[in-house]
Amino acid sequence: MYERRNHPLLPRKRFVKRVALHVSASIGLAAIALGLGMAGYRYLAGLSWIDAFLNASMILGGMGPIDPLHTFAAKTFAGLYALFSGLVFIGITGVITAPFIHRLLHYFHVEGSKSR
Repeated sequence: MYERRNHPLLPRKRFVKRVALHVSASIGLAAIALGLGMAGYRYLAGLSWIDAFLNASMILGGMGPIDPLHTFAAKTFAGLYALFSGLVFIGITGVITAPFIHRLLHYFHVEGSKSR
């Protein structure tokens, strides 16, 4: 997917396409994580779909839950989902920033080899 050391820097148009692919993959990952959270809040906590969406999106966004949970299963799910959401956030950040970091490092490598 990425160009190798001996390849020139990717043209801007193809780079933008690469970034768009990474952003869309991140949106897909976030949608799957949100769907899992909504299903858990709906079926384990007995919340309505809109309340499940609100709680799952707040946890996924790092803000915290809205509705109090009363059952052991719901509380366990919420804790595990919060941990999962933290990892999803780190993963999404990595997927989105990867093309930029790679381009920067590749640029310095190309520039460094020109001076030799």
